[in-house]
Amino acid sequence: MYKKIELNRKKMIVLCLVSALIGILSTLIAKILLLSISFFTNLFWFQTFSTHRLELGEHQFPLSYIFIPVLGGFIVGLMARYGSKAIRGHGIPEVMENILTKESRIPRRMTLLKPLSAAISIGSGGPFGAEGPIIATGSAVGSWIGRHLYFKENERKILLATGAAAGMTAIFGTPIAAVFICIELLLFEFSATSFIPVLIAVSAAHSVRLASGHTVAEFPIGDLTEVVGGWNSLFYFCAGAISGAVACIVSKIVFYIEDLFEKLPIHWMWWPMIGGLVVGIIGYLDPRSLGVGYINIINALQGKLLLVPAITLFFYKFLSWAVALGSGTSGGTLAPLLTFGSSLGVVLSYVGIYFFPDIGILPQVTALVCMSSMFSGATRAVLTSTVFALEVTGAHFGVAPLLLGNSAAFLFSLFFLKETIMTEKIVRRGIHVPNEYFSVKKE
Repeated sequence: MYKKIELNRKKMIVLCLVSALIGILSTLIAKILLLSISFFTNLFWFQTFSTHRLELGEHQFPLSYIFIPVLGGFIVGLMARYGSKAIRGHGIPEVMENILTKESRIPRRMTLLKPLSAAISIGSGGPFGAEGPIIATGSAVGSWIGRHLYFKENERKILLATGAAAGMTAIFGTPIAAVFICIELLLFEFSATSFIPVLIAVSAAHSVRLASGHTVAEFPIGDLTEVVGGWNSLFYFCAGAISGAVACIVSKIVFYIEDLFEKLPIHWMWWPMIGGLVVGIIGYLDPRSLGVGYINIINALQGKLLLVPAITLFFYKFLSWAVALGSGTSGGTLAPLLTFGSSLGVVLSYVGIYFFPDIGILPQVTALVCMSSMFSGATRAVLTSTVFALEVTGAHFGVAPLLLGNSAAFLFSLFFLKETIMTEKIVRRGIHVPNEYFSVKKE
């Protein structure tokens, strides 16, 4: 018995060392992905070879440019048809499926194909975020190393999760939220042997991120005072519930559109081109809908987004994203959800201030709460969405409003949404997804 425990301890040390390596590798891959997105954005839209980061929403393009997302969709369709069908979608459900049914084994080619396809999709105007693809890519790195170093299935699952968490940390600088997303969406367990390696991986990833100069919050909100009172707390709770309701509607519409694509009498390889045409037309009407669009989220959180622009941003971004995602192209869902939530928060703050001018409603806080609650309602990852919002904005004053709003969104989603946006696709394939965490007993 003593010998077995000693062996487990040695294996744990090896697991932690490998996790640190995976954390560093995932961070480097995340950096390459972001540079690739910038490269393809410059190439597609400005015909220049550059990795300078651009916001497409700050430019107006001629009508002929509506075909740029079509070209991107064509390339992604070819990559999915002749490379790997697994690059389709936003990444996280595919990772969950590999954990639940394939012993945490992800093909090596996904390490290259997923980030490349996402970079082409987003660079050509796709209204997605980079977080889903980098989570999928980091998971592939962890899975590949786990297989080649002959780790057992549960240990491969941990290494897969460390890659996913490190990738999320590298993109947003949210190490604690990255640990929670592993617990809530990937590991489905709460034990030290599982999350200690993840902690080490995100620490390594965050250290590399800081060393490379990323020392400020990704979505800075600024300093606010007197955030929480009696009545405005009730308002933030209601705003969270409304966000949860909208998240349910958003999720259902996405899968309804996906079902419509399934009925088309053409091969799925061509679907991303159809989605790309819709993206191009909407992008011509409102360029803010193109690409990742982090500046839209920052403007909402800093109170710089007005009522009508918030409404149009929500409508155009959602329509573009829903059709593009339903078409089966490659890209993440988190950034769009944050955009929907923050713009919805701006709208609700105007409504609240108009009807309740004396209770101290702050547009920035409403945008923050709704941004996080949209994430919570769509995924039911309450701890992840709360901590993520705190880390990505530096808004530590918002703990109470966030907890209220996310709890309301979770409850609404629990009662009115059978499956989340992360689990619907794999549940349709007959795969059981755990909805409770469990503790692993030591052998």
